[in-house]
Amino acid sequence: MLKDFKPVLGILLRFIIIYLVLLFAYQFYLNSFKEFGLDPYSRLIARQVMFVQNALGFPSALYDDVPKQQIWFHVRTGFVTRMVEGCNAISVIILFVAFIFAFYKGTKTFVFVAVSFLILYIMNVLRIAGLNIVYSDYTKYGKMAHDYAFPAIIYGSVVILWLVWIKFFALKNENS
Repeated sequence: MLKDFKPVLGILLRFIIIYLVLLFAYQFYLNSFKEFGLDPYSRLIARQVMFVQNALGFPSALYDDVPKQQIWFHVRTGFVTRMVEGCNAISVIILFVAFIFAFYKGTKTFVFVAVSFLILYIMNVLRIAGLNIVYSDYTKYGKMAHDYAFPAIIYGSVVILWLVWIKFFALKNENS
């Protein structure tokens, strides 16, 4: 009876172990930058968002609020949003990577994760820039955009990439 579930249990165990290892590593990373404010990866995201907004004609600047571990986005005439650690999508990416590696398929797993990370990075930068533009020019839609529309972008991207991995790589017959 247990033999029938062995492949599923193997996948589940790999997922849990990889997820926990990545989660603890990320928490260790965050703890090492606590006294410096926002972590370097989140700062990189904020700078990229500012670059995109400036390129789109939305003059932007950043204000570093070290004690509160956040960066404020100043767009056009005022501060519209703030970047905190949760905005960097790493927790979602950790979940994504653990899922992909649970269905490990050799070298193509690493290639798929690298390409997917780049896609999710770009989607997240565009998501935050879009959210800042909504808060700057369409304030009354800000809460709805923040709570529903823009999270759907990052989570939807993850689900689409998961489906691509499962359909075209993980469950693909190796002999055909």
